[in-house]
Amino acid sequence: MTAQRSTLVAPMPRPGDHVRLVSPASFPSRELVAETTAVLESWGLVVEIGAHALDRRGFMAGRDEDRLADLDDAFRDPAVRAVIATRGGAGAYRIADDLDFAAVLADPKPMVGFSDITALHLALWRHCGLAGIHGFLAGSRSAAATRRLLMDGEPAVLHRDPRAMTIAAEVPGTASGALVGGNLGTVAHAVGVGLPSLAGTILFLEAERTMGLGQIDRQLTQLIRSGALDGVRGIALGRFPGFEDFTDRGWTLVDVFKDRLGSLNVPVLGGIDVGHGPDPLSLPLGPAAVLDTEAGTLSVEPAVR
Repeated sequence: MTAQRSTLVAPMPRPGDHVRLVSPASFPSRELVAETTAVLESWGLVVEIGAHALDRRGFMAGRDEDRLADLDDAFRDPAVRAVIATRGGAGAYRIADDLDFAAVLADPKPMVGFSDITALHLALWRHCGLAGIHGFLAGSRSAAATRRLLMDGEPAVLHRDPRAMTIAAEVPGTASGALVGGNLGTVAHAVGVGLPSLAGTILFLEAERTMGLGQIDRQLTQLIRSGALDGVRGIALGRFPGFEDFTDRGWTLVDVFKDRLGSLNVPVLGGIDVGHGPDPLSLPLGPAAVLDTEAGTLSVEPAVR
């Protein structure tokens, strides 16, 4: 496994800079691309669309080699100052470890995306230590949060959502370390095929319900039994929509978290309003972070400089 590097923070895009929309996973609708383009242009950015961003092949945005080519073209082009995924879905995991990492290191630029784009964030962190943004552009709250992280270079201070069910799974304490992670399923499926070392990090996890509690239990157990969570300093739990009122034979999502994460003996913070669902907040991935359950905050250094 490639040795983990110190965090590489890319320059922030500024008004007039070019950004590239790419589709490394599933294909977007033309309406979504138009909406995303309008948001970015309202920030004063010049939007380019990857050559294969609207391709279709099954559930993916075209062939693996074409999706990879769009990513590499974006990272190699000196005029492009940020790479933005049109959506998640499925397929980014197929190409994540084939990126031109030498080009990324030669001219670092932030990657923006979430869900299946977690595979790219993990690969860019593993090979380059590159900071990125777990971000979303649909919805005014999400767009504003992403803009602050991408174009103002602001740190993120996320406060626990007092309505979130995951608060009941908290383990008290404080922790500090680089913040890594994203979608739970994508992180778990990277075990044995490119998951970076998580030792010394704070791990952020989010997911939406597509199956039952067993799915979450299997993914967390895979991470624990593989040793992937050895040395993790803390866990931050984002959104888990669909599980709020879901019960399986007397257990809820909170019971699964208590049973699995409680065995790690590290602080667990719930209620971070980042992930799937309407208008989530955004989060830097890669920079130094501090988790504090007493204050109910996750503070993260800027993803760009």
